[in-house]
Amino acid sequence: MSAITTAISGVISAGARFDRAATTTVRDISQGNDIVSDLVEQIDSRNAFQASINVVKTADEMLGRLLDIKA
Repeated sequence: MSAITTAISGVISAGARFDRAATTTVRDISQGNDIVSDLVEQIDSRNAFQASINVVKTADEMLGRLLDIKA
C-alpha cells in the first residue's frame, strides 16, 4: 500500500472517530454525564486526522519533486 493510500485511510478513520466522539458528547451532555473522555477522544481523533493530512502533503511533495527530477 502506498503512503498516500494509507494516509487517506487514516483521514477517513480519524473523521469517523471524531464523529462518534461528538455524537457521544452530545448524548452525554443531554443526560448530564461526564464528557471529559469524550472531549479527549475528539482531541485525539483531531490529532490523528492532522497527522494523516501531513503524511498526504509530504507524499505529494515527494512525488512532485521526483517528477521534477525525472523531467
